[in-house]
Amino acid sequence: MTIRVLVAEDQAAVRAALVMILRAEPDVEVVGQAADGEAAVRLALELRPDVVLMDVQMPRLDGVSATREVVAAGAAQVLVLTTFDLDEYVYGALRAGAAGFLLKDLEADTLVEGIRTVARGDGMLAPSVTRRLIGTFARPDRPVGPAAREAVAALTAREREVLACVGAGMSNGEIAARLEMAEATTKTHVSRILAKLRLRSRVQAAILAQDLGLTI
Repeated sequence: MTIRVLVAEDQAAVRAALVMILRAEPDVEVVGQAADGEAAVRLALELRPDVVLMDVQMPRLDGVSATREVVAAGAAQVLVLTTFDLDEYVYGALRAGAAGFLLKDLEADTLVEGIRTVARGDGMLAPSVTRRLIGTFARPDRPVGPAAREAVAALTAREREVLACVGAGMSNGEIAARLEMAEATTKTHVSRILAKLRLRSRVQAAILAQDLGLTI
């Protein structure tokens, strides 16, 4: 399967480098480039790529706001790429529905693997971000609203099992193997869970599962 990618980055040199890295991969096709957030949203809606590689700091419309619009429209999965892993960027991007968050100092192989991971419907976070998220969100004393508890209770038994696996950080392939079902079926379950719980990303589902103490 060819992964169609839209690269949104305001710095021309950085954008060119990202495009060069991605075009070297046989399973990746760069279908568009955007130099600002408004163009990123417009092109995402027009081209419907599999993944938008989104910079946080962009003119006209910042990357977090652009991510929110792209995800809300169901136009693509968004992988946020930025120089700084500041909490306001990390949490803003994840709340907006980003499927992943990586830093620009990563190796080319890690970037490509992030694109592939997000395209499969899995989440991708930089290690430093993962550590902070665990410390911030995965606490037994973190309150969960009654509406969220009721929504999770309304899931089927299988969907709750899948949600618990997502909370444990498992990929779709790992969940499929653990629950003995096809990977395509797992992906369908995850999509239904996000819709039922009104969540925008797999990462948000994982945080909720951890908050509720779901185990598998």
